[in-house]
Amino acid sequence: MAASMSISSDCWNCTVPRIAIASAIAALSLDEDLPALHAALDAAGIHHETLSWDDPTVSWQRFDAVLLRSTWDYTQRLAEFLAWCEQVSACTRLINPLQIVRWNTDKHYLGELAKKGVPVIDSFYVEPGQAADRLPDLPEFVVKPTVGAGSRDTQRYVREERAAAIAHVQRLLDEQRAVLVQPYLSAVDTQGETALLFFAGKFSHAIRKGPLLKRGEGPTRALFAPEHISAREPSAQEMATARKVLAALPVQNLLYARVDLLPSAQGPQLLELELTEPSLFFPTHPAAADRFVAALKERLG
Repeated sequence: MAASMSISSDCWNCTVPRIAIASAIAALSLDEDLPALHAALDAAGIHHETLSWDDPTVSWQRFDAVLLRSTWDYTQRLAEFLAWCEQVSACTRLINPLQIVRWNTDKHYLGELAKKGVPVIDSFYVEPGQAADRLPDLPEFVVKPTVGAGSRDTQRYVREERAAAIAHVQRLLDEQRAVLVQPYLSAVDTQGETALLFFAGKFSHAIRKGPLLKRGEGPTRALFAPEHISAREPSAQEMATARKVLAALPVQNLLYARVDLLPSAQGPQLLELELTEPSLFFPTHPAAADRFVAALKERLG
């Protein structure tokens, strides 16, 4: 079933590009980028439909491209989502491409980037079948699944809460989900997180996220924890770090990329790299959606 649609009456007879915006029914009310994206696509003369990625009635081959956006419910069924991406890639263009989606939907990619010399926050993995108490001894740390969207199943702990953290890890392992443990960088409480957005390799804009994880709060089962977002001008060091991250990717020249950095005593460090279905924070930068669609239109030819 189509979640929303913008199509002129003679669309199927025209030669302008036709794209599907892949979302999820549960995510439509949460995706604050969609109104600006729809308006920019309309202004550029690109016909578009917003559809649920798991709608079996959709013929994806009738589109020139399928643009991954708020497909945020895939994390509980990653194999199904990747199979769908493969199906779409076989009949039309998937943006971003299948190879990068496979790589980016599991946070083990952070370990790969660290081996390439990218400044990544220390990342420790606990795999299904391993003991849940294999946690590093850290004064403060975060536990999250390696496959996840938003802040779901993510929690901040202090050393004295190790038993609760082990129980959290065990619950994820019991669900056959690998676990990522990272130190909590206290500078985020005052400086926040910086997310840098790149469209077709060019810097577009950046935002500041306030601290999301409060000490003592349980792991959220909701898709997102409440976020405090504002526009931010990245520092030269943050920009250099983001470009170093992008240069290390296994696929270059992506339509969109979001590099999430945290401040540390050693300089900016990569928290996450969002290449599949990131929020692009269009409401914070009025011209960003137009820049995004211009890059998309150029890519579509």
